[in-house]
Amino acid sequence: MAPAKPFNRQSLEQALRELGRRAYEEGKTVEIAIYGGSALILTYDWRIATRDVDAVFEGERQTVRRLAAAIAEENGWDHDWLNDGVKGFLSAADATPDAKRLFATYPSEDRPGLRVSVANPRYLFAMKCRAMRIGGVEETPDVADIRARAHEIGITSVQEGLDLVAEYYPANMLEVRFGLEEILGGGTLPSPSRHENE
Repeated sequence: MAPAKPFNRQSLEQALRELGRRAYEEGKTVEIAIYGGSALILTYDWRIATRDVDAVFEGERQTVRRLAAAIAEENGWDHDWLNDGVKGFLSAADATPDAKRLFATYPSEDRPGLRVSVANPRYLFAMKCRAMRIGGVEETPDVADIRARAHEIGITSVQEGLDLVAEYYPANMLEVRFGLEEILGGGTLPSPSRHENE
């Protein structure tokens, strides 16, 4: 059963707070790193919704999965609302100190059950480019996310985008080149627009 509607920032933070509360009550502090649309929702106000949470569980994997499954069951959500499918898109640079930053502790700093880190903007751009799904003439959230990230970090050309992606993913750049050429085209980037589903 899927969520009645995609996560927005408020419902995403409520879910993370509940996960943290349950972990804390078990005497545990678990850590996850969040990527993709969920990271954008948490850190920017123009990305308004996502269908699931792409994360990597830094420790206590079984605890995270068990607690997330219980929350899904109680809310009638898809059991995969918090998933680690993004692991296949991580860069070798993911382990470096500047790739991610601590975003928040849930339910609170005084009751640390869950620590959430998010990828930095340059890494998010590179990861989105590496995983992009081009929708042709129709916009997809990936395309809008890439445009918004490029605008934010000052990328105005395909070559600048490729150079940044190569910092994180030095191999297999051909598909990324084709995608960026379609997205960035003539090098003039529109301002970010709001969109809903990842």
